[in-house]
Amino acid sequence: MTTAAAYALSTPDGRFEKTSIERRELGPHDVLIDIKYAGICHSDIHTARNEWHRTSYPCVPGHEIAGIVAGVGTAVTRHKVGDRVGVGCMVDSCGKCGSCLAGEEQYCTGGGAMTYNTRVSEEFQPGGTTYGGYSTQVVVTENFVLAIPEGIGLDVAAPLLCAGITLYSPLRHWNAGPGKQVAIIGMGGLGHVGVKIAAALGAEVTVLSQTLGKQEDGRRFGAQHYYATSDEQTFKDLRGRFDLIINTVSANLPIDNYMRLLNLDGTLVILGLPDKPLSVQPFTLANFRRSLAGSMIGGIAQTQEMLNFCAEHGIGADIEVISADGIDAAYERVLASDVRYRFVIDAATM
Repeated sequence: MTTAAAYALSTPDGRFEKTSIERRELGPHDVLIDIKYAGICHSDIHTARNEWHRTSYPCVPGHEIAGIVAGVGTAVTRHKVGDRVGVGCMVDSCGKCGSCLAGEEQYCTGGGAMTYNTRVSEEFQPGGTTYGGYSTQVVVTENFVLAIPEGIGLDVAAPLLCAGITLYSPLRHWNAGPGKQVAIIGMGGLGHVGVKIAAALGAEVTVLSQTLGKQEDGRRFGAQHYYATSDEQTFKDLRGRFDLIINTVSANLPIDNYMRLLNLDGTLVILGLPDKPLSVQPFTLANFRRSLAGSMIGGIAQTQEMLNFCAEHGIGADIEVISADGIDAAYERVLASDVRYRFVIDAATM
């Protein structure tokens, strides 16, 4: 067994405390990673505070992991000691279902394991629950370890393992590129990466944000247009404009208003997960053959493709690096939208 320092939450309303956790002994296909940086995702907060009502405690969140390979199993062929690597939202899947065979492991129907808060065997993870990246080391099956290209820093790469692939996957699936009008709703931890990726893909990018407060940043990231959704005129001026709209916020938005901004065969993709059901008028969908869809992260192959693309185009998250004893304060700042644009924990402070 490997013992790693970690920061864990014991109750939904508690504070993070330093502790130690056990990682499994290296199997033939396992990779031991010294974690250097771990991003803070909004889903970490939902899970840590049991807002989705399925959290096991103690909870060690973190699925935006960047580090260096410290050891490999005897049968590992994809990675070697010293490699720069990352781990995203998944650490295992069945490998046999239709989704897995199609390279869409994120939709595994045969018993996949998320990076943290998934019930697993004691052999897979001592304690029977997966623990995430708010720790100094992790052991992951080689098939779920990503190579981080040299062209991108480990600190700015960490958030790409969730935020990056969460945006890249629908942008690629719905063919964002030259000649396409793409709108990103919200420019936070997810949205700002989406603007960068959509612009690099060659699309004409518009940001739809509550206010114009981040307009300068949005244009710096590659957006050609920036509109405030608090201004009712926005929804009149942009009606029928977009081929693709990506919603990155978790607020309960008036989806019908945004659907009307789609042109013929346009699609609005839901990434942010609000706490109430969405409501849309059937006629809004039928008119102009519009679609309302959802998306999760991408499969392992597509996540590697995303990392390579981001390195090629110089894309990383805009981050604020914090020490591990600042996690609680960072959570509160995320909830207050007081970060530009992603917190990243320096694992050396653990």
